[in-house]
Amino acid sequence: MPMLRIANMIEKPIYGELSYLVTGLLFNVQNELRRFCNEQQYCDAIERDLRKEGISFEREKRLPPSFEGEVEGRNKIDFLIDGKIVLEVKAKRMIVREDYYQVKRYLTALNKKLGLLVNFRDKLLRPKRILNSRADE
Repeated sequence: MPMLRIANMIEKPIYGELSYLVTGLLFNVQNELRRFCNEQQYCDAIERDLRKEGISFEREKRLPPSFEGEVEGRNKIDFLIDGKIVLEVKAKRMIVREDYYQVKRYLTALNKKLGLLVNFRDKLLRPKRILNSRADE
């Protein structure tokens, strides 16, 4: 009986179905293009596959200025998927702490709960889920 209570307390992943579908698309792109393309090529392939699957998205969505005097449109995210998930694409030797902070800033600026950070240069694709516990949505 206690096991049932524990099972009921386990929460499902945020946007589980959509994020799994997007992650599957990312693996397809990795299998097709491999490791040594540039970021724009990966984004083009992701855009193609999102269209093919009928998933709504905005590419290179501009963020509102984060402080007075900031140049309009300076910051943009690679993808906002279905108005819910921020997808940030990298093609570099390794993901660093600043990349995580970048996604966190984007989540905060757009008041979104979930971000996916993916680096296509890694030998094995490991999309990272980044959460914004302060989002209202």
